[in-house]
Amino acid sequence: MTYEEAVAYIDETPKFTKKNSLEHTKECLRRLGSPQDKFKVIHVAGTNGKGSTCAFLTSILREAGYSCGLFTSPHLVEINERFQINEVNIDNDTFLKAFHKVKALADELVAEGSYHPTYFEMLFLMGMLIFAEAGVDYVTLETGLGGRLDATTAVENPVACVITSISLDHMQYLGDTVAKIAGEKAGIIVPGVPVIFDGNAPDAAEVIRETARKLGSPWYEVKREDTEIMRNTSAGIDFSFRNDYYGDTVFSIPFIARYQVMNSALALKTMEVLRKEIPVSMDRLQEGIKRTRWQGRMETVLPGVIVDGAHNEDGVEKFVETAEHFQQEYPLTLLFSAVDDKDYRDMIQTICDRIHFEHVVVTSVGGYRQVPAEDFARLFENAGCDCVEAVPDLEEAFAKALQLRGEKGMLFCVGSLYLVGEIKDVIRRNKK
Repeated sequence: MTYEEAVAYIDETPKFTKKNSLEHTKECLRRLGSPQDKFKVIHVAGTNGKGSTCAFLTSILREAGYSCGLFTSPHLVEINERFQINEVNIDNDTFLKAFHKVKALADELVAEGSYHPTYFEMLFLMGMLIFAEAGVDYVTLETGLGGRLDATTAVENPVACVITSISLDHMQYLGDTVAKIAGEKAGIIVPGVPVIFDGNAPDAAEVIRETARKLGSPWYEVKREDTEIMRNTSAGIDFSFRNDYYGDTVFSIPFIARYQVMNSALALKTMEVLRKEIPVSMDRLQEGIKRTRWQGRMETVLPGVIVDGAHNEDGVEKFVETAEHFQQEYPLTLLFSAVDDKDYRDMIQTICDRIHFEHVVVTSVGGYRQVPAEDFARLFENAGCDCVEAVPDLEEAFAKALQLRGEKGMLFCVGSLYLVGEIKDVIRRNKK
């Protein structure tokens, strides 16, 4: 198969498979030679912020001189984004080599009358092979969905487990309360292995603490009051992490959203907990945090242009918090789109209740899940916005939003990771 054929095969996998048990994933790893045992893993779960936290951890490890693999999802433009080695996406040949090994295993299992690996299992198994082949020291491993039954939990010996903020999302799979969802996320905790977690949601924190106690796992809680923000500008944020280990050290992150302070603090706490096993000097910690790059989460893609894949209640709340801060200094323009399985009506109402935009442009993304741009326009108008334009074509909508922003304003592109991915693709093609 060519690279393009391999990607097409993976994309079509949901058509002929179903969710498999964790034991199935473990058996697949065994048949592939247990590649996950050839490096050390930091396992990260959560509703929001897990990708960013993985990025902070990976950047710190790289600055400290360790080789590091990063496995995340979803991808925004190309599927190779899910696999990074030393902060660089893998090439097509590396992808294809791993695919052929996993495809051979899948054919073998089907011939035996067993189950075909799922879409996510295929990618996870490929990732473990890719990182083992590359000989990395560490892998920062992001869960796909939940934690307890997620394919990534087949890795049984991580050096640390990290759980980021937990809120209501994927309720049809994970439960209809924060406590139930926390129970699923806490499923990544391994007996005796330290767990570092976001303690800002009391119900979630109690579930995580109790799970850690039962398993005899040391637990470390991080809250907003553990950090102090000193500066928040369009260039980034300076903050201190107030504990005995970090003292008065000031850290700088290249993101404008305050929630990234919590994600970076979780990464810093993890490195503190692992300091004997993974020694990192203070200046390397500072440089790692400062140099972190992460796609699609309050990411500045052009001067004054920020993309954010906020697509659930908590994500939108955090976007609004950031926009509220900057509307005091800049005229704001919004480019919005969402897909039909998200509660975009509440998203739009929340945004309009708290933010004044000089201009709003709405468009459609998401293929078969797309919502007509005119539907979004009506919702924004009903919510009190009188400056809304519906532009169904994404590239034309982005060009229109850039024009309306002007030279002194800020443009936020929000509502869906599909929107973020397509905008980044447009920017990349235009640069070429």
